[in-house]
Amino acid sequence: MTEASLLKQALRSVVAGQVKAAADTWRPNWHLAPPVGLLNDPNGFVQHQGRYHLFYQWNPLACKHGAKFWGHWSSADLLHWRHEPLALAPAEAYESHGCYSGSAIVDNGHLMLIYTGNVKHPDGSRTAFQCLARENAEGEFDKIGPVLDLPNGYTGHVRDPKVWQHHDYWYMVLGAQDLSLQGKVLLLRSSDLLTWQLLGEIAGSGLNGLGPFGYMWECPDLFNLSGADVLICCPQGLPAESDHYLNTFQSGYFVGQLDYDKGQFSHGDFHELDLGFEFYAPQTTLTDDNRRLLIGWMGIPDGDEFYQPTVEHGWIHTMTCPRELTLEAGKIIQRPARELCQLRGEVQLWQGIAQEAPVWDITHAEVEIVTDRPFHVDIGGELELAWDGEWLRLSRNNRRSGEREQRVWRGALRHLTLMCDTSSVEIFINDGQAVMSSRYFPVLPAQLTFSGKQLIVLRRWSLADCVIE
Repeated sequence: MTEASLLKQALRSVVAGQVKAAADTWRPNWHLAPPVGLLNDPNGFVQHQGRYHLFYQWNPLACKHGAKFWGHWSSADLLHWRHEPLALAPAEAYESHGCYSGSAIVDNGHLMLIYTGNVKHPDGSRTAFQCLARENAEGEFDKIGPVLDLPNGYTGHVRDPKVWQHHDYWYMVLGAQDLSLQGKVLLLRSSDLLTWQLLGEIAGSGLNGLGPFGYMWECPDLFNLSGADVLICCPQGLPAESDHYLNTFQSGYFVGQLDYDKGQFSHGDFHELDLGFEFYAPQTTLTDDNRRLLIGWMGIPDGDEFYQPTVEHGWIHTMTCPRELTLEAGKIIQRPARELCQLRGEVQLWQGIAQEAPVWDITHAEVEIVTDRPFHVDIGGELELAWDGEWLRLSRNNRRSGEREQRVWRGALRHLTLMCDTSSVEIFINDGQAVMSSRYFPVLPAQLTFSGKQLIVLRRWSLADCVIE
């Protein structure tokens, strides 16, 4: 199908469905969501010429996974976003089954996209190409085409290039699956973005003393933070444990040191980035003021996602809020980006016994809870958050089976920040020591109802709309 035909189909879908999608009572006020269709991985998160650019995996034609396009937003302040022209459509033979995830970099003043062209063959096999596109004067992207074929020794599951510059070279990490069906992260180097040299496997199942650790590693991202190198990745195929790896697929990180000359990455243990029900495929960028920001997909690629009620309104999924990353005592700390404070309205304060707390509207709100004592809170009648002095438990009924499910964190609780939107809650524990991100679909207006006989201190701000132009 030609690019012109694909663009016409996408436009037809947006025009036909956007009114119904926009009228959905569960549309977010200050999180990014697709105008219609399905959104998943954030792509190409970058700051260029004073604007943030966030691209995203998008199927504008249906609420299902299929041949993905790249949608595109931009913002000067992380608060006021505008729709940009659709960046990529899967029109060429080397991307016939989707323009899959990738990254963006600035080369000689030009914004460049590096992404995976996904190709599926009639016999069920597949291959992948890493492809390049360059922004033109009209703000659209001209495809240069494949710059890397499928490397020898790997299945067709090689994707999600994240590229950065270090000294005189460009470097790329790629998610991969070897012929033994083990997940790996590959490191490559280039002097011109066109010709790439494979330096080797720097992490993965069976490497660096890790042992078996999943059949595919997606969405790698490698960056320096406070003098250490951090590798974010999404291993698929980790068996669930009692208090770890409870989602279908996981997102986490390793802290270590990358030897650029030897192409080796020595690292410590794997840590999950988010302990909630919906979080996957995060991507980071370095800002002009030298902050490391992260945005993730508030979703999980499994069958349960299509039981979300927004599907009936022609759209599904949102992004997380942007988060600032720091490295403290060898662990990543995540905090809501400081820009989000500008969304706050007037503050409400309360302290006393938990069960006597006011019932607050949290449809679009930020709530701080300060306590180290047991309490229970009902979030919109759909989620329950309980602290018993040792375990923090977030629970809900599974949307497919109706069975109760939970996610957990263990530690010494001092402080919680709940970033609430119409159909999502992001819970920051102990000023970002851990996070739980989840979609939920409450009776609106959503309310926060406490119980318990111990002292708590509360603060609440209403949050204004995050404007999309």
